[in-house]
Amino acid sequence: MLLKDKILNFLLKSFKKILKLYKMEQIPVLLLVIILFAIIILANAIRILREYERGVIFRLGRLIEVKGPGLILLIPIVDKMIRVSLRTVVLDVTPQDVITQDNVSIKVNAVVYFRVLEPQKAIVQVENYLAATSQISQTTLRSVLGQSELDDLLSQREKINHKLQQIIDANTEPWGVKVSNVEVKQIDLPQEMQRAMAKQAEAERERRSKVIAAEGEFQAAQRLADAAKILSEVPSALTLRYLQTLREIATEKNSTTIFPVPIDLLKPFMKRDDQP
Repeated sequence: MLLKDKILNFLLKSFKKILKLYKMEQIPVLLLVIILFAIIILANAIRILREYERGVIFRLGRLIEVKGPGLILLIPIVDKMIRVSLRTVVLDVTPQDVITQDNVSIKVNAVVYFRVLEPQKAIVQVENYLAATSQISQTTLRSVLGQSELDDLLSQREKINHKLQQIIDANTEPWGVKVSNVEVKQIDLPQEMQRAMAKQAEAERERRSKVIAAEGEFQAAQRLADAAKILSEVPSALTLRYLQTLREIATEKNSTTIFPVPIDLLKPFMKRDDQP
């Protein structure tokens, strides 16, 4: 239970005891009115602020100081306190229609993270710092994205987020508001643009596959040429290759038997056929 609730319960119990004594005609009416008035004033003078809250105190319309957290005592009727939260606020920027620099119509939404660092400025310098931060975020989002091309929005997201954070933070600094981060959450493209980008991506993938296949053929042809050159220089290597091929065939379950015949054995017969 909060301290303020305990105090109010104590005052309520005291008032009930006084009312009971009044019914027993042990205290006068004037004293009862004075006690009741004192209880009301004391209840209005007590404020409890949480750890993440601060109270901006105005006395007769003039800013006095910032208090909190804990128990705050105010002068009734004279003092007025406005609570300000110091926690980080997550602001969801509504989707904005933007035309990029290369004349592409898109719809973009973002999220802004900010918190109040100076409560007195957040109350005195601007009427509603939440609404003001929301409006400056929307206008900055349209302005910055309108100066960028679509390819930059899709490929350089971090750079654009940093630029948005700097501009919005510079505008909200006089209000005592610190913008810590801005993230472009989603970019909605028209259906025609999505189909065009899909065709472009498909063509790019097909081009890459053809290039990779051509490079593979070139490397295979180059290796075969190197192998043929080595085999022509060392004739015995060709015989070893024959034997290795026979070994590979023999490992398979088949009934085919192959006997390699060296070409050198057939050369005398070939020369005899060539003679007239």
